[in-house]
Amino acid sequence: MKRFAFTSERKRKAEDLLVLYPEKRSALLPLLWLVQEQEGWIVPESIAEVASLAGVSKAEVQEVASFYALFNRMPIGRHHIQVCTGVCCRLCGADEVLGHLKKKLGIDVGETTADGRFTLSTVGCLGSCGTSPAMRIGDEYFEALDEGKLNGLLASFK
Repeated sequence: MKRFAFTSERKRKAEDLLVLYPEKRSALLPLLWLVQEQEGWIVPESIAEVASLAGVSKAEVQEVASFYALFNRMPIGRHHIQVCTGVCCRLCGADEVLGHLKKKLGIDVGETTADGRFTLSTVGCLGSCGTSPAMRIGDEYFEALDEGKLNGLLASFK
């Protein structure tokens, strides 16, 4: 198995994080975030390194990485589309938004377009209930979506 290593800059950040927490395990989320920042996803080889730094088992790191939707557990496209499928968004058209995106992109949930441009996912709640349906592309939120807005948004992401 290939060994994971942080870049020198991220290794320094990891070391700086660890001194902020009285218990190293408390730095688990920020350490995983550093991995994702570096690799674009939580590469399997990184689990042992994070476990060692945080003083926890590899199983605990895997549990945390798989629990939070913000961590990608496989490679993703340049633009990660996350459609909210919470109750409010569903009542306001999230299923239609998702259906339109699937058709327009030619992929299903959990897939990436052939050109590597988009990955489509669903999330339980984005906290935008008052402006449903909502989705996130990368770190940007988009709300009150309809087909027209979706088409414009997709065209704007290169």
